Amino acid sequence: MKERKNALDKVNVFTKTANAIGKFFKACAIAFVSFFKNFVKGNWITKLSYIIMGFGCLARKQIVRGLLFLTTEILFIFYMFTSGGYYLSMITTLGVNQQGEVWDPAQEIFVVSKGDNSMLLLLFSVITIILCIIFFIIYLKSVKMAWDNEEKVKNGEKLLTFKQDWNNLFDRNYDKTVLFLPMLGIFLFTVIPLIFTIAMAFTNFDKFHQPPGNLFTWVGFQNFKDVLWNDPLKSYTFTQLLQWTIIWAIFATFLNYIFGIILALLINKKGIKYKKFWRTIFVITIAVPQFVTLLLMSRLLHDQGPVNTLLLNWGWIDSAIPFLTDATTAKITVIVVNLWVGVPYTMLITSGILMNIPNDLYEASRIDGAGPFKQFTSITMPYMLHVTTPYLITQFVGNINNFNVIYLLSGGGPLSLDYYQAGKTDLLVTWLYKLTVSEQNYALASTIGIFIFVIVATLSLIVYNNSKAVQEEDTFQ
Repeated sequence: MKERKNALDKVNVFTKTANAIGKFFKACAIAFVSFFKNFVKGNWITKLSYIIMGFGCLARKQIVRGLLFLTTEILFIFYMFTSGGYYLSMITTLGVNQQGEVWDPAQEIFVVSKGDNSMLLLLFSVITIILCIIFFIIYLKSVKMAWDNEEKVKNGEKLLTFKQDWNNLFDRNYDKTVLFLPMLGIFLFTVIPLIFTIAMAFTNFDKFHQPPGNLFTWVGFQNFKDVLWNDPLKSYTFTQLLQWTIIWAIFATFLNYIFGIILALLINKKGIKYKKFWRTIFVITIAVPQFVTLLLMSRLLHDQGPVNTLLLNWGWIDSAIPFLTDATTAKITVIVVNLWVGVPYTMLITSGILMNIPNDLYEASRIDGAGPFKQFTSITMPYMLHVTTPYLITQFVGNINNFNVIYLLSGGGPLSLDYYQAGKTDLLVTWLYKLTVSEQNYALASTIGIFIFVIVATLSLIVYNNSKAVQEEDTFQ
């Protein structure tokens, strides 16, 4: 029965997705038909509004609305004629004139002739395309408003005045007023850089094509082909680092989770004295900045560090243990050190949840003969997973992109000639960083970033939609 329910849930997800896509295209088709239908049926004021934005408002004494639409049209036309059209014309080539030196007969010296800057051309081309989309949406809003005004006038309804529009901003449309600035910030500092970065993955922007001295251009899916199969060294590096990234994320997430729960159970167990003292001891690791702990551990575990020196002096080992210089040992080391850093967080989160588990469940299980292990697997863990699944997903995603632990502890090392600009403990995100900072290979780094996003988004959606937190959301309430 449960398997049938899970299968139905998966079908429902695909059905909802298909329905959403269908509704979107249906809405677009309706809007397209209405656009031309309103032009045919509308009077001369509405028809003129298709050419002069805001005319449908101006002609009906909605002066402020009309002026805003008209100003938007004038500014957009001015921008397109002065610079926007140029950026759109250059988007296919990203520049044709390369910077160089030319002979100046007057001064009898070579002078630098400025060329095109491919990076700025790409950035402003992206901005121009976005502005065109925004303008088109505002244009459709203007046309629709002209038609709505015509219908209201025919039906004898009164049109909203500027004062009413202004009052609505703090009443009926207050949510839009409050969200305007945050959404503008997200658009300027998240959406535009994201689109720019994605576009960069389809270019050859690397250290050999650095603007303004050199141009870079479009290469299509070449970078994606190189990462997947075309370039053996890059593709091998990607597959190996992807495997290690997933292994690292699994161990770093679930070991911290399990040990954090066990630690919370031990501290909260009846009969344990000085509970606050034990909690404080483990919370101290949180109080110390993480980068300090990681840098200190990196020095302690060095081949000539204090740990190896003491072990050698005590005669416990014959040679230094390669904590961070052997590939396998280094991977184990970063996982163990991450436990020290991460377990206290889980302990604090799970302590509060454990206190909320009804004692009646444990008493009933003891009457039925269940031991501590059976109670843990049948009561504690199902309850914890039900409540903390979103937290686990967040931690898993965070560990896939866990830059600090790897970079500050091992630096991605040990280095290997088998990898392209990467070490054995590098994650995809630290490899991306090295490609950007050390190699200036921005195109390849952007490609890796896209792969990371696809992997993280896919895993998160699959795990979350199939978790008990979603499928059995009414349980344990």
